[in-house]
Amino acid sequence: QVHLVESGGGLVQAGGSLRLSCAASGSFSSINVMGWYRQAPGKERQLVATATSGGSTNYADSVKGRFTISRENAKNTLYLQMNSLKPEDTAVYYCKATYYGIHYWGKGTLVTVSS
Repeated sequence: QVHLVESGGGLVQAGGSLRLSCAASGSFSSINVMGWYRQAPGKERQLVATATSGGSTNYADSVKGRFTISRENAKNTLYLQMNSLKPEDTAVYYCKATYYGIHYWGKGTLVTVSS
């Protein structure tokens, strides 16, 4: 069982930065893949970035060069550093963990980028 809690969302102006955190319970280092997803109003949830336990990362084209995903095993925490934010980044951001083939989701944190 994995329990995920996101934090760090808020209101920021375009061009600004935020860092999201996802605190995970359970055996964090055993979680093969963790990722950030987002869902804007009226749209489907979409992948933002993923990070494997082996250190591989993957990003959506829309965030490449602006966002950085990282894992800190000592703190059981996944991060998403978001720079050069745009109004179209406005969404609820969710943390996801895949543990022994089971997907776990957090409840999300809202990011609002004003123009």
